[in-house]
Amino acid sequence: MKIKFFGHASFLITSENGVRIITDPYKPGCFDGGIKYDKITEEADIVTISHEHDDHNETDINGAPVFVRGAGAQDVKGIKIKGVEFFHDESGGKERGKNTVFNMEIDGMNVVHLGDLGHKLSSGDVDKIGNVDVLLVPVGGYFTIDAAAADEVIALLKPKVVIPMHFKTEKCGFPIAGIDDYIKDKEVKRVDGEFEIKKEDLPIDTSIYLLNPTK
Repeated sequence: MKIKFFGHASFLITSENGVRIITDPYKPGCFDGGIKYDKITEEADIVTISHEHDDHNETDINGAPVFVRGAGAQDVKGIKIKGVEFFHDESGGKERGKNTVFNMEIDGMNVVHLGDLGHKLSSGDVDKIGNVDVLLVPVGGYFTIDAAAADEVIALLKPKVVIPMHFKTEKCGFPIAGIDDYIKDKEVKRVDGEFEIKKEDLPIDTSIYLLNPTK
């Protein structure tokens, strides 16, 4: 499995047999230019959308993909996908609405994209999400969980690989924290371009991989 970070909360995940999944594609220039990442031009077979905000729900994606939204389990092009409903805030969705967490089974590994999760998780929530090998987790705060809450979520979900997302960069002008707040005092492996992982190569202990945005 290969994972490429476009930016914000959007990744291209490619399975060994070539199925291409794009998560939470952004609309370039949305929110009055707050999102400055380049347009996603890559083709996809599947697109997951955690919630209907413009920095997560672009539909102009090449390749005639199947769009996956909301809670429920389905098999799309051989990829088992489970959506679990949570919230974009700490007030049960009253501020920013619902947020779907997707657990995708790819090449024998469970990849979980937390979308814009806005609150901590309970042990019951962890059971709903299920096994996690690779976790794509927001860390910037304000609109999502922050670095400290992300650490708590990671401790509960116990992934083998953690990939942070949804943090401030030169191309994201939102009032959220940069990546330094999250990686401070942590051992981090930095990756340029694509990150490739196989089930047999998953680390024993939770490891953080920082992927540089490619857009």
